[in-house]
Amino acid sequence: GICIVLMLLTYFTDAVSAPLSMIASYTIVPFEKGLNAVGRKFEERLEDLESLKKVMIENDELKEEIAQLKIENNQLAEDRYELNELRALYQLDDRFSSYDTVGARVIGKDPGNWFSVFIIDKGSEDGIAVDMNVISGSGLVGIVTEVGDNWATVRSCIDDDSNISGMVLSTSDTLMVSGDLKLMDNDEISFSQLTDVDDKVGVGDEIVTSNISNKYLPGITIGYITSIETDANNLTKSGTLTPTVDFKHINTVLVIKNLKQSK
Repeated sequence: GICIVLMLLTYFTDAVSAPLSMIASYTIVPFEKGLNAVGRKFEERLEDLESLKKVMIENDELKEEIAQLKIENNQLAEDRYELNELRALYQLDDRFSSYDTVGARVIGKDPGNWFSVFIIDKGSEDGIAVDMNVISGSGLVGIVTEVGDNWATVRSCIDDDSNISGMVLSTSDTLMVSGDLKLMDNDEISFSQLTDVDDKVGVGDEIVTSNISNKYLPGITIGYITSIETDANNLTKSGTLTPTVDFKHINTVLVIKNLKQSK
């Protein structure tokens, strides 16, 4: 009887297990393979995300490094420009060694592209006073108009309110130099009231402050004539000149502490 039972169990077990094995081979095994494939894809995706995260971090670090290098490069360029300015200022100080001078830095300016009115970091505590002449490495900048303890305001020769008694260096003919911010778009200011009887003055002539000016010391270069024409009265001439100072870039100046002696 036992043998019969065992034979039946073996028969029915094989009969049941065989179809189940076949079903598993078509369902469970592919499902497991699918799960494994999904798992591998998920792991690869995680690895990609980790790599992307590292790249993004490295990219941010590179951006910060580039930004820092730009700052350092700009600082070096500024230092180089200032060094050149200081060298020019030193040469100018040597040229005007007979005067008492003091160097100053620009710390503020009026809105706009031009240094028409600006503030320097020296004032009455440094001996600065109103009407003192201000120069740079190329020539005349302007004049002190207001003074505080440790600051002073400078009105440059290109400002609309600036009028300077000038002189043609080669002929000693006098003229009036007037600031004009509109003309400065062409890097020029105007001059007028030139009496050139011998018709010797022309384009390229150097214009300096005249000895008859009531505020400006004589012989400081203002600029060079770029155009000249005879006025309608046929007695005087007028035109334009290009200032020697770069009025778009002024960082340091030299203040002449000697005031023009009024007659």
